[in-house]
Amino acid sequence: MVYDLYSRGIGLLREGHAHQAITVLSRAKTLEPETASIREALGRAFFMTGQPRRARWEFAKVVSLHPTDDYAHFALGLACERTGQRTRALGHVRMADAMHPGVPHYERALRRLVG
Repeated sequence: MVYDLYSRGIGLLREGHAHQAITVLSRAKTLEPETASIREALGRAFFMTGQPRRARWEFAKVVSLHPTDDYAHFALGLACERTGQRTRALGHVRMADAMHPGVPHYERALRRLVG
């Protein structure tokens, strides 16, 4: 059941239906609140629907569950940037870039934040 909800939520994200994905992924999160993949997808959906504070919360949880996840640090950095936390954003984007150097979107975000 949880995997089906997650899969459906990811499908909705891919199709550009982020609002609907939030509904489905929120149900999956209720059933398995400590699953990083669900939280990451939900964070992406919140980010895509212009809810960076809620996205930041989800990405922060992913980072706490998996501190070596470079994408989680990157996504948290973007959400922090959108909510005006530039110093925190820079730290997370730097961490992502250090963990996985050479990723173009990490490098672009880092240049933008260093500015």
